[in-house]
Parts: sequence; C-alpha cells; structure tokens
Amino acid sequence: MNPPTDYLTFELKKSVQAANFGIPSSAYLHVPFCRRRCYYCDFPVFVVGDRKNGDNSGTIVQYVAVLCQEIQETKNLGASLKTVFFGGGTPSLLSVSQLSNILETLDGKFGIAAEAEISIEIDPGTFTLEQLRGYAAAGVNRVSLGVQAFQDELLQACGRSHSVAEIFEAVEIVRSAGIVNFSLDLISGLPHQTLEQWEASLKSAVEISPTHLSSYDLIVEQGTAFGRYFEAGAQPLPADETAAQMYRLAREILTGAGYEHYEISNYARDGYQCRHNRVYWENRPYYGLGMGAASYVEGQRLTRPRKTQEYYQWVRSMSRLNSAATPKLAGETQPDIEPAIEQNFQVSENDVLLETLMLGLRLAEGVSLSALTQKFTQQTVDKIWRCLQPYWRQGWVEIGRSDGSIATLGEGAKLPLSGYLRLSDPEGFLFSNTILADLFSKLGEDN
Repeated sequence: MNPPTDYLTFELKKSVQAANFGIPSSAYLHVPFCRRRCYYCDFPVFVVGDRKNGDNSGTIVQYVAVLCQEIQETKNLGASLKTVFFGGGTPSLLSVSQLSNILETLDGKFGIAAEAEISIEIDPGTFTLEQLRGYAAAGVNRVSLGVQAFQDELLQACGRSHSVAEIFEAVEIVRSAGIVNFSLDLISGLPHQTLEQWEASLKSAVEISPTHLSSYDLIVEQGTAFGRYFEAGAQPLPADETAAQMYRLAREILTGAGYEHYEISNYARDGYQCRHNRVYWENRPYYGLGMGAASYVEGQRLTRPRKTQEYYQWVRSMSRLNSAATPKLAGETQPDIEPAIEQNFQVSENDVLLETLMLGLRLAEGVSLSALTQKFTQQTVDKIWRCLQPYWRQGWVEIGRSDGSIATLGEGAKLPLSGYLRLSDPEGFLFSNTILADLFSKLGEDN
C-alpha cells in the first residue's frame, strides 16, 4: 500500500511546533517498476516489460543507487525503524542483491529494530522460490501478494500481467519460502464483475487462508486507462448498490471465516494486522523514500517528484544542499544548487485534527475520545460531536467502550470523556465519504 496523500491543506498556524509530531520509526520505499501498467493504476510507475528480475541494463540499477543516495541524505531523527514497507510498482522485480543493498543502507542510516516488520508487495509470476528465500534472508518477514481477482477474464480486463494459475503457484512459493505472514489483495467493482464472481474470489482467498486480506473497491482515477474508458458509476462498472452489496458480502464471508475487520478495507487473523499501515491510520510520522513517495516528518508533508528524471534531479539537489550546509575549508567554493522539485507544506493544527479523524475513523476501533480531548481540547471534541449527531441517529456513527461494546446515549447527551468515536460496520464504513466530507466542511468553516 502507497502512503495516503489525500489530505486537506489549511493556512499555516505558526504556533504548531514540529516537536509535537513525534519521531518517525517507519519507512515506506517506492519501487516504481512494473511489467505493465494496470488499467486502474495512477501510481508513479516505470514500465519495464517482461525483463527478468535482477536486470542490469541500467534502469533498475540506477534507481536503486539513487534511492540509496536519498536514504543517505535523509536526516536521521533518532529512532530505529520498527516497520519498513516496499511498495510500488512491483518491488519483486528487484533482485535479492538490490533489495539487500537498500535494507543495508536503511539499517546503516537509521537502524532497523530486531523485531521490525519488513513488508514487500509482490505480484504472481514475478519471483522465484530462490529469490523469495533471499528476500527472507535479507530481513523480509511479510509479503503482500497482488491477486485482485480469481477469474482470468477479470484479470485481463483490468490489465494484470498474471493468470489465476500463477496466483496459486505464487502462494505455494510463499509457503515453501517459510513466510507465514502474508496478505492477499482483492479488488471489487471491476468492469463486468458480477456479485457471483466476487463471492467466488472471496471464497478462493479464504481457502488459501492467508494471515491478512485487503479488499479494495475500485476507484476510477483520472489519467488512468479506466479513467479514459469508463465513467464512474456507469456500465460496465457495477451499479452503486451492487458495489455496496460486494462490500457487505466481503465483511460477511471474511469475518465468518475468522478474520477481524480491523480497518475499512482490511481483515486480519489475530496478531497479524499490518503494523506499517497502522502508522498511517494513526497519523503517526514516517519516512517516505523514492519516486512519488510521501513522507510525514517534523510536522511537514513532502511528496517527491513522480517522474524518474525529476526525482533524480531532486535527490541531486538534496545532496548539494546538504553539501552546502557542511562547513567549508578556506578556499572551498559553494556548489551550484539546482532548485528542488517537490510538494512540501507545513501541517497546521487543523490539518492534524482533520487527518486524525479522516485516518482514524478508517479503523474499527475509531478514534480515542480522551486522546482527542487531550490533543485538541474539549471544545473541539464537542464541535465534532455536533457535526456527527445526525449520522449517530442513523446508526452510522457509534460511541464504543473500551470493552468493545456500544455506549447508549440519550438525545442531547454529551460525549463521554472516555471510549472511542467510530463508524459502524458495515453501514458507517460504506458511507464514510459522505460523513467525512460533511465533517471536514463544518470543521473548516472557522479556519
């Protein structure tokens, strides 16, 4: 999973200090290479065709070198890494030596904790048993397998480069490599996808019995092939009510199979929630490294350039700036510094509030009321509650107790000082965009 970037920007409030945001202990690394671009993908990727992993023609080798340079130039804020996530793209197009080089560079710069969760996204047909064993030896202990569907016609319809047979081959390789903690990714709402096909995919995934499952609803993004082919909500995409039925069905089948629905799109066996992704949902800081990656460090959001050569220029600029900041000996000249190409802004106090709600309400437990009060004052929490009361009356918003039960409030009652503000499952999750849009609009009126 790529780090979330759909945050709202408000006017900078100078009173917010970077020290309030904590020290990052997680790193996301973007590996942009793919055999082909899927029709729904709007991530920054570089298509390399069917070259074998470990290709040394120069493209991947150069990128790995620049990525390692960025790691070296990044400021170490003092905490060793507890989670590392290789996303893409298709990181399994990296050779074992390339991935090992990146991890060694990370460890040398920040330190990687002994118990760290180190995840990598992999696609069927892009890795071998020997390769996956090499990844594991380098430190990888969690993999996320991009499955998307269990029907060849649907895989072809969304531009995937693998077949259903290759999915089962990939699962056997994962198991043979001794990697217990693995996830499967599925997508609902694909063109021409029926409810029966979605149910069959869910049941096939359950039969494989991974420790984690992600179930995403297709989003038609502008600039993608699907964005050119289809209009959101129109045929051959499933109707809105069918898409909602698919969401409810996923919850029914997966929770019935013993998976905990711990986040809007994610399910896990006990003890196997994705620790790295929880960093995003809990709005904690993290390093984002690589082309197009977003980081959240010292109270700032920074998104790197999405195009390869611009990213390379940005890293060179970063290196030169660091060099210019180093004390010079007599007679040394300052280097010419290229302008950095980036999207960078300070996160205001209201940004933090809105991001905390937007991300935290994705989680089944929701957002801690006591933590909200301590961080943003009781007055702010009361304003949030006034905004959410219509949705609470509809049953889309709940007040959860620490034991997991639902608190019963009378009409006009104030929020308790403890417990959790959360969306109901599945209806609150289904209408989360409506709820959050209204909440953001009303909370932003005074800012």
